[in-house]
Amino acid sequence: MNDIITIGDAMITFNPASTGPMRYVPSFERKVGGAELNVAIGCARLGLKTGWMSRLGHDEFGRYIYNFMRGEGVDVSEVEMVEGYPTSLNFKEVMEDGTGRTFYYRSNSPTTTLTLESLNEEYIKNTKIFHITGVFPAIDKGKNIELIQHAISIAKQHGVRISFDPNIRLKLWDKEEARVALRQFLPYVDILLTGVEEAELLLGVSNPQDIIEASKAFGISYVAIKQGEHGSIGYHNGEYIKAPPVKPKKVVDTVGAGDGFDCGFIYGVLHKWPLEKILRLANTIGSMVVSVKGDNEGLPYLEEVLVHLGEKEFVER
Repeated sequence: MNDIITIGDAMITFNPASTGPMRYVPSFERKVGGAELNVAIGCARLGLKTGWMSRLGHDEFGRYIYNFMRGEGVDVSEVEMVEGYPTSLNFKEVMEDGTGRTFYYRSNSPTTTLTLESLNEEYIKNTKIFHITGVFPAIDKGKNIELIQHAISIAKQHGVRISFDPNIRLKLWDKEEARVALRQFLPYVDILLTGVEEAELLLGVSNPQDIIEASKAFGISYVAIKQGEHGSIGYHNGEYIKAPPVKPKKVVDTVGAGDGFDCGFIYGVLHKWPLEKILRLANTIGSMVVSVKGDNEGLPYLEEVLVHLGEKEFVER
């Protein structure tokens, strides 16, 4: 049985060789990216048994991603390569302060070949947590929303918990499309991992207490509100905690920090940790991610996190 599985589109991410507007960047470095893919990698590095469901283009980029995920210890038994659908791409722009933009080339994604029949019920029911985001539904709005709903239905029938990061990408759909589509998932969510702006779009409120109350109305058990450099807020079983931020050594790339937070939170929930400890772990991982360039290069192994937390000694030589 897996600890966690997820479903989503993967991309070859081209990272700029230098900072500044992308039109002035002469060269790029090939990497691997994708919100759900990042969570799968991050959870696997923490030692969780992790699976990923997807489709890749039957091309060199698809082969690269497939082998990369296998090397990270992620189960790819539910990943296939398909003809006629190029593997998705994105190009990143990174500014001097670590902020940036993403330019997507993922129309006609290989994941559009996924069907209700291709979802493996045995695979979905044999996991503890099924993680979804708002990115995958946005790629093929009608079809992928139906796919997610069907997968959730299977999961809930077998007692699998649902974790959800809205991860709203307004370059893929508009606010109203996202709100209408993603609110459909909320009654089935057990773990909500959201930023304030995403929560405001979905729930119509921005105050943390109001976000928690609105989430409780949907029956959501765990609520985590990600606040970046201001830390995070968590709620579970009547307990409300504001966790302070963990200062990074240096901010060089903010992409993937939210995914790292998700991994830490999910790890803590699976291990039945107290809420304060879960948030501390999640904040620490998010802080570690922004110190490294790349979508998932900064996602740490558990022993690295323990050193960061002061729970394990680091021996340099």
